[in-house]
Amino acid sequence: MKEFDVEELARYNGENGNPVYVAYQGNVYDVSESKLWRTGMHMKRHHAGRDLTTDIQSAPHEPDVLERYPKVGIIKQEAEERPLPPVIAGLLKKYPMLQRHPHPMTVHFPIVFAFSAPVFTFLYLLTGIKSFEVTAFHCLAGGILFTMVGIATGFYTWWLNYLARPIRALKIKIPLAFAMLITEFILFIWRFRMPDVIDPVSGSGFIYLLLVFSLIPMVTIVGWFGASITFPVEK
Repeated sequence: MKEFDVEELARYNGENGNPVYVAYQGNVYDVSESKLWRTGMHMKRHHAGRDLTTDIQSAPHEPDVLERYPKVGIIKQEAEERPLPPVIAGLLKKYPMLQRHPHPMTVHFPIVFAFSAPVFTFLYLLTGIKSFEVTAFHCLAGGILFTMVGIATGFYTWWLNYLARPIRALKIKIPLAFAMLITEFILFIWRFRMPDVIDPVSGSGFIYLLLVFSLIPMVTIVGWFGASITFPVEK
């Protein structure tokens, strides 16, 4: 059976009349007949001519879908992969359902709370209705809880799907997520100790508002770079 190195496999990318090959766990498959691979790219994120062993772990289908297509060779030398930490490997073995990468599900909660706190604060400033301000305070509490959950599942998914590779988007996303969590803690404690911190808006109350509204750009940037990993934009 033919052996492919990384450079040779890359030539089978579906361009210029070349067939479409992909690799998985050391085997190379010809997926040229798949309608989903006709352009050499699958679901606008997976490129042909590459080893998809890591990527396919986050796919909505099982890896055995590749068995429908001809196996045309093997990889000469598999890229050295970083092993999962023993704790994560043990959890995956005991609870296979955790392989469905929980971060994309849990990350929606910190996003909505980080947006809601500034929105309800703004409504309070606009209307003077105290219940809006109290709701904003409660949203800060929810933001703290679910930002911690989002960060924890994010690191888990980073190991599970990307083997903790230093992806550029994560170099921006991770420190900003921690900055957002710290900001939420500061705001929550501040508001807890000073319930009338923005009554009236002056001095320290103005700084408090700046921090509250800073949650919007922070969570937007975090969400944007997270989405750029799952749904990369074509250049």
